[in-house]
Amino acid sequence: MKKNNSNKISLAVLFSSVLLLIAIGVYQLLADSATPLLSSVHKITKLKKEAAQKADLSIKEAMYYRKLPENMVQCGLCPRKCVLKEAQRGFCRVRVNYGGKLYSLVYGKPVSVHVDPIEKKPLYHVLPATSSFSLATAGCNLGCIFCQNWEISQAYPENARHQNLSPEEIINYAIKEKCESIAFTYTEPTIFYEYMLDICKLAKEKGLKTIWVTCGYIEEAPLRELCKYLDAANVDLKGYSENFYKDYTNSSLEPVLRTFKILKQEGIHTELTNLIIPGMNDNKNMIAGMFDWIAINLGTDVPVHLSRFYPHYQLKNKPPTPIKTLLEAKEIGIKKGLNYIYIGNVAGKGLSDMYCPKCKKLLIKRLGYSVEENNIQDGKCKFCGEEIPGIWK
Repeated sequence: MKKNNSNKISLAVLFSSVLLLIAIGVYQLLADSATPLLSSVHKITKLKKEAAQKADLSIKEAMYYRKLPENMVQCGLCPRKCVLKEAQRGFCRVRVNYGGKLYSLVYGKPVSVHVDPIEKKPLYHVLPATSSFSLATAGCNLGCIFCQNWEISQAYPENARHQNLSPEEIINYAIKEKCESIAFTYTEPTIFYEYMLDICKLAKEKGLKTIWVTCGYIEEAPLRELCKYLDAANVDLKGYSENFYKDYTNSSLEPVLRTFKILKQEGIHTELTNLIIPGMNDNKNMIAGMFDWIAINLGTDVPVHLSRFYPHYQLKNKPPTPIKTLLEAKEIGIKKGLNYIYIGNVAGKGLSDMYCPKCKKLLIKRLGYSVEENNIQDGKCKFCGEEIPGIWK
């Protein structure tokens, strides 16, 4: 009997050991597959004031925050509402608590400044064939694992090479370069809100249009204030799913949908971009749900850009989006009644052309970012007189 019991115990130990090894293997597999998600989560970090000054960063008091006991602050700019102790900075990396006040580290410190065709934003219904003076600072308040500008959006400002350009200098350069608009783009302009707002105010005085290219992750009060000086926006709707936003952008969908609604309420011309990623947000039901939401909440005249994904950042293992997928998504949108759907990030004729929803004739013919033909006159189709939504010369 003792021998039998001993055998049973040995078998039990062996069985438990096998289960443990299997569990460890499964855990490791899950951990490996989750690495892109985990590595994109930004932890609260500290930057002492002396270090910020040494790195030639700005110490500009921020807007939209509240003071808390023990010299803590809570940022109110975006839905994260980061609570920060002394020298701590938020998820965005660029807003920091010094002495119980919140400061921006990137005011007047752009890391990217270019003159772009406005079609590159992309904006297809705003001043076609004009140039837009485009800028960005380091930082972002999202953590998208597929970011195509991750070198600057996920950078710490003290590690990014920047220029020193005041709002007045930005305006002067834009005018010198014969730009008709200023675009806040490349990273997430919300995180350099004060800089953007001051530039927008000056731009209005000089007759320049202002463009916000954004993920739309912002609180209502700062957004409505910005809208007083804003002309147009292109907002990324990264995927029509809370789970997608949670798993791949470290944020949430609902605040972005709210941003779209506020922009419509405020009368801001808005275009929407949806980057379609294979196996992640290319489900036909998700795409159909997105177009349903757009039609109901924004209307069928909102321009939609379906953009092709290319392997970037932490999604280098994914293939580029098949052209067929983009064409099928466009067809879904057409069936839902959307009048202006474009396919971007694709070298091909006709994919970014604009047609009149009434008479079906060609309005704008594009090749890449160039406009080869424009049949819009005074904001209307020159063939049938249909009014075309947008900002036109």
